[in-house]
Amino acid sequence: MFRFTLLLALSLTACLKDETISGQTDPTDVWVLQTLNGAPVSPRITLTFPEQGEIAGDAPCNRYFATQTAPLPWFEAGPIGATDRACPEFPLEAQYFEALAAMTLIEVQSTTLLLRDGASGEMVFDKE
Repeated sequence: MFRFTLLLALSLTACLKDETISGQTDPTDVWVLQTLNGAPVSPRITLTFPEQGEIAGDAPCNRYFATQTAPLPWFEAGPIGATDRACPEFPLEAQYFEALAAMTLIEVQSTTLLLRDGASGEMVFDKE
């Protein structure tokens, strides 16, 4: 009986829909940052959702990764980890990581992804 109950619980868990942003986008979608708090961004910064509960991307200097398990419309980037390369754009990268960690709301509108912090902070990404 215990084995049956365990198998039933596992099969029901497997059927649950991912209610995070990962469940709303394709794992191969690449989102490119267009504006950060209303200002255009250059160089290229990307955001992806490769697996349930994960985010990753390319910042100006480094690849980065974090967790994200909050259900929509909420967003919460877990501790952000990154490779360790220095480059002239490092101040922009630090600003990006700080802004990403502050975001609390996420929304996808067709080919645009919006992140907001509930106040005046906003990040606008377009699908590549």
